[in-house]
Amino acid sequence: MIKRIKEEKKNITVAPEELKLHIGKEVQIHGSIYKIRKMRGFAFVLLRTARQVIQCVYSEETAGFALEELQEESCVRFTARVQEEERSKTGYELHLLGVTILSRPEEASPIVINNKLVDTSIENLLNYRPITLRNEKERAVFKIQEGITCGMRRFLQRNGFTEIHTPKIVYSGAEGGANIFKLNYFGKEAYLAQSPQFYKQMMVGVFERVFEIAPVFRAEKHDTSRHLNEYTSVDFEMGYIESFEEIMQMETGMLKEVMNYLNEYCASELELLSVTLPEITEIPAVRFLEAKEMVAREYHREIKDYEDFEPEEERLLCELIQKQTGSEFVFVTHYPSKKRPFYAMETAGHPEETESFDLLFRGLEITTGGQRIHSYQEQVQKMERRGMNLGLFESYLMMHKYGMPPHGGLGLGLERFTSKLLGQENVRRATLFPRDTGRLEP
Repeated sequence: MIKRIKEEKKNITVAPEELKLHIGKEVQIHGSIYKIRKMRGFAFVLLRTARQVIQCVYSEETAGFALEELQEESCVRFTARVQEEERSKTGYELHLLGVTILSRPEEASPIVINNKLVDTSIENLLNYRPITLRNEKERAVFKIQEGITCGMRRFLQRNGFTEIHTPKIVYSGAEGGANIFKLNYFGKEAYLAQSPQFYKQMMVGVFERVFEIAPVFRAEKHDTSRHLNEYTSVDFEMGYIESFEEIMQMETGMLKEVMNYLNEYCASELELLSVTLPEITEIPAVRFLEAKEMVAREYHREIKDYEDFEPEEERLLCELIQKQTGSEFVFVTHYPSKKRPFYAMETAGHPEETESFDLLFRGLEITTGGQRIHSYQEQVQKMERRGMNLGLFESYLMMHKYGMPPHGGLGLGLERFTSKLLGQENVRRATLFPRDTGRLEP
């Protein structure tokens, strides 16, 4: 017999964002009991809903249940009257009338999560992640992170990019080297993708402009505050470009959109975390060698590595650029060929440099990008100069062989960007469930 589900008009639960529309009315609302504050003759019951903590007032005179029935972290459905309250940030509070207990915790939380901050070590914070993320400020981090990706997605789709989804189990690594996870794939050797690089380039030949927001994997044995072995990469690739500077301009526009989106949709989380968003007009750019020399000259430092930046140099360069221009971002361009992948286009007349860039933000590299080689012959020749086995890259080179437009793109580390935007010192704080050299759980 087919059961027909009828729409019930009574006892409909009201969404928290709609409560203002029901002042003076009786409603139902569900959530978890975040905190109980007992006062003289009444109590405040803080209800944690999907996005906000709502203040409820318990009084023996009006509530049809005993306060002792309530327990922190119980899941409940309250019946309450919405009362106007000017002293509340929301402009109202809920006066409790009845309760249905949906579930109770089996034991007390090992971590206190209902204070302003979770006062514990980062190890405990991560070990008890399913619990500590319930803290109002901890979960706000990831609502803002969602806002970042929503702003990026909105901008890219508006600018003609198609969202794609590429394999994470691959035949060969995009970057090569030792920092790649190997796995047994039905008797064959395979790898976890370090990047969607090959696939997003291929798809430029299909859609012209593509993007992906997805996990990537790096088997780097670094145990630092800036490294993860699995992170979320925001990648886009665009065809028919005349210069790699077009990619930088596109990223600048994307970041402006992100800030607008966060201001519009994540204002409460930004306020809760006391976040000041950077103002973006134009992002200054400086060539790699010039940037090294600027830092050396300003801070009386000897240049020890002419092929890459030291973390301290990144920090000092950002400090210097902000002092000179007011920008918290800076593009560093024309990185040495030795430090860029085999698909990076070399600068005409200066083969020791590449048409590439990094974007630094508040002292940390968050983006790597640039123009790619689109000529089959040029790509093969560069790979041969590097002693690479062309047989491992047949499917990649196929796109070059059958024609590709000038193109380029970038990859942005979502967790790094989030952590710097929120003023955090460890990227793990901006990662839901971090994977590093020592962590596989939870």
